[in-house]
Amino acid sequence: MARTFWVGGNWKMNGTVAAVKELAATFNAGTAPSSVEVVIGAPYVYIPLLADSLRKDWAVAGENCYVKASGAYTGEISPEMLKDVGAKWVILGHSERRNVLGESDQFTAEKTVKALQAGLKVVLCVGELLEEREAGTTQTVVNRQLDAVIKAVSEADWANIVIAYEPVWAIGTGKVATPEQAQDVHAAIREYLKGAVSPKVAEETRITYGGSVNAKNCKETAQKPDVDGFLVGGASLKPEFLDIVNATN
Repeated sequence: MARTFWVGGNWKMNGTVAAVKELAATFNAGTAPSSVEVVIGAPYVYIPLLADSLRKDWAVAGENCYVKASGAYTGEISPEMLKDVGAKWVILGHSERRNVLGESDQFTAEKTVKALQAGLKVVLCVGELLEEREAGTTQTVVNRQLDAVIKAVSEADWANIVIAYEPVWAIGTGKVATPEQAQDVHAAIREYLKGAVSPKVAEETRITYGGSVNAKNCKETAQKPDVDGFLVGGASLKPEFLDIVNATN
């Protein structure tokens, strides 16, 4: 089957009201193929503004959520709240959550379950540290991260999950996995899903690449058979994001 190409932006902890309005206006005026699904992840406080101002053929994502719908969890945001203010997706398991804030595979899986139950779609991030790649354990690490979610969700849930493979050594560093490196890991993820979940899920689940993606380096990687899109960091805060959205053209 042909998998719909998916391009996501992750603004991380960046933005102002003025910047959100300006970027939305730029994206709204740009050309984007109807064959590509586009999602922008924004800080919580800007989600209502972005959802209101962004073109309606694109969707908005939260960058994280908690595992409860409400309660005495000071500073946390529930998936229900994200949905209430206009988000349709949430990014979970990003390396900055795992490695900077110490979130475990299990906690990421719990969040995934809760988000799906609340009606959000999930961008599930996986990826290895530089020392793990150099030790030859990339796939062991990625499979472990996937396993926690595989054990927690149903086969049907995978229709609402996009995997983002983000080698941690390539995030914000300017280093980029070669198209061949990305394809190798994506193909291995697909093969792993085939055995751990089902051939159907392996064939249909979109596996995207993230890690210093920009307008100059995206086109060759986009041609790889198991690369189904991108999760874009810094470049999603610039007009060149439109070039990445058009990477398959």
